[in-house]
Amino acid sequence: MNLRAVWAIYKMEMARAFRTVLQSIVSPVISTSLYFVVFGSAIGSRITEIDGISYGAFIVPGLIMLSLLTQSISNASFAIYFPKFVGSIYELLSAPVSYLEIIIAYVGGAATKSIILGLIILATAALFVPLTIEHPFWMLAFLVLTAVTFSLFGFIIGIWAKSFEQLQLVPLLIITPLTFLGGSFYSIDMLPGIWRTVTLFNPVLYLVSGFRWSFYGKSDVSIGISLGMTVVFLLICIAVVAWIFRTGYRLRN
Repeated sequence: MNLRAVWAIYKMEMARAFRTVLQSIVSPVISTSLYFVVFGSAIGSRITEIDGISYGAFIVPGLIMLSLLTQSISNASFAIYFPKFVGSIYELLSAPVSYLEIIIAYVGGAATKSIILGLIILATAALFVPLTIEHPFWMLAFLVLTAVTFSLFGFIIGIWAKSFEQLQLVPLLIITPLTFLGGSFYSIDMLPGIWRTVTLFNPVLYLVSGFRWSFYGKSDVSIGISLGMTVVFLLICIAVVAWIFRTGYRLRN
């Protein structure tokens, strides 16, 4: 493996994040603070506890997961789409760099930025509500696994997209609604029977539920199922990326 090439691309992606600190870090932190003000104060005054957890603390894993999913997709999709847009993708494809090295560098950079952002939001949340992390290893495991998985998903979107509008299509119209409807701000046990059943078909539910379990030891679905669903989606993304590079889908035209 050409580690120098991987490091060069990775360093370039990390440098781009630090050049856009306001957009990459400050903006999500401000948004998280506003969520606490709106949801924590307005709704928290009516719903004091869920499963014995204060409402403000209950929504922290969901807020982190919301930012983690959207930022992982956005970081990775833009990172690979921009070379396509300016035409430098052909130089990358003709360089002595394997497809695996390209994926590791771009996805690694996007995942690293998302993980850093997730930890910053966690620190920000600790300023608003008292937090406990019962399973720190699994918290980090879910954080890393989710960031890598959705960075791969964003990489796929970046290759598929033909315009900047399409880059935003999936995060805004699919991922964000699924996160809001996936138990980020409530327990699915609060829903009527039929809607609880419908929610079980939402894949984001398993990510949020597993991540919340790592904090408080309580979840809407089994931790094993949550972990299994995440791994399955990761394997699907790996398979799709492998197919893209094997066929050259939207890379060579």
